[in-house]
Amino acid sequence: MADLTQQEWQEQLANDTNAVILDVRTQDEVDEGYIPNAKHIDIFLGQGFMDEVQKLDKSKNFYIYCRSGGRSGQACAVMNSLGFENTYNLMGGFSEWEGDTTN
Repeated sequence: MADLTQQEWQEQLANDTNAVILDVRTQDEVDEGYIPNAKHIDIFLGQGFMDEVQKLDKSKNFYIYCRSGGRSGQACAVMNSLGFENTYNLMGGFSEWEGDTTN
């Protein structure tokens, strides 16, 4: 797991052809807006989150965000424990995101 600043996250993501963006916020938060092309799996689903994550391709690079960076950090740690090697946490989360968004 690596904590990336907003700028580092955007730059690395732009040059990563093996990237998956993962939004771990609640559905209500996602309804307020999200980063384009993000896959949504709510970390508050607990075992359901782990079940959904297990279906993902472990060879991909996962760029993970939540509202402020806390839950996405937890998601990175959970995913690392499940065998995902490349997880990147967006420091500051969606609340500080200055890139493109979709509603």
